[in-house]
Amino acid sequence: MSEEPIRIAVTGGAGQIAYSLLFRLASGEMLGPDQPISLHILEVPEALHALQGVKMELDDCAFPLLKEIVIGSDPYKIFQGVRYAILVGARPRGPGMERGDLLKENGKIFIGQGKALSEVADRDVKVLVVGNPCNTNALIAMSNAPHLSRKNFFAMTRLDENRAKAQLAQKSKFHVSEIRPMIIWGNHSSTQVPDYFNAKIEGNPVTSVIHDEEWLADTFITNVQKRGAAIIEARGKSSAASAASAAIDTMKSLINPTPAGELYSVALCSDGNPYDIAENLIYSFPCRTNEKGVPEIVKGIPLNNFLKEKMKASEAELIEERELAFKS
Repeated sequence: MSEEPIRIAVTGGAGQIAYSLLFRLASGEMLGPDQPISLHILEVPEALHALQGVKMELDDCAFPLLKEIVIGSDPYKIFQGVRYAILVGARPRGPGMERGDLLKENGKIFIGQGKALSEVADRDVKVLVVGNPCNTNALIAMSNAPHLSRKNFFAMTRLDENRAKAQLAQKSKFHVSEIRPMIIWGNHSSTQVPDYFNAKIEGNPVTSVIHDEEWLADTFITNVQKRGAAIIEARGKSSAASAASAAIDTMKSLINPTPAGELYSVALCSDGNPYDIAENLIYSFPCRTNEKGVPEIVKGIPLNNFLKEKMKASEAELIEERELAFKS
């Protein structure tokens, strides 16, 4: 690890997810117990006063690894030299707002952030978009960052992977650590495809442990797809701590070589993918990070007609989102 602080940017810094995320980053959970960090936190001008309160709390924790906190509303200042960027802040969908309106409003945010990252961030910056609709927001940012590699932009589907593992663990009565691999294909939306066909429980196919095919094909998939809505209904707020945890899980997987025989789910640029998914989308695939620290799509995952049909439906939704987002 470097003795110099590594700069990590987080947007939407006064929001719920960031509040659950920033303190874990400052503790060293993402980059390890020996790596100093600098936190660069972005917010809209109206929320800077609240963000100042978050900064005060970070100061008061006296984290040994946290060497600097930079806050502000100018992405060209906040993204200066950052090695990792976790883009949490996004416009939520309001009453009566159509999906196209939401994409247009978020487009303004992610166009600006993509341009700023392109100009001032580290050339190898890894950018993880958490703010929804995260796949298309990541596509917008990537498309507006001409000086950065398209391979360095990602959208988070690890929360869906974690949710799917939890559902299978509860149903099978095995511990969640025994559920692997668990692949999420497609969009972080209600069209996502939790792939129980290629998942295993304690090394055995899920279908050899859970014999309720109807539950797997219907209830399980629906539960994962609609888990976010269920949490909102239960607590009156959207997922925060679990989203922050999944963001850290994702960044650790993107940074560190993947152990032999394992994989993880993340949405990334679909260019040149081996699964017949249209190019120029941010689509979730099974991935591994190689020894050079480069995330790659895992080839050769067997697909049946059920999976192919659902994967194409998620692809179609992402193409529609792309058309809405880039509509002049």
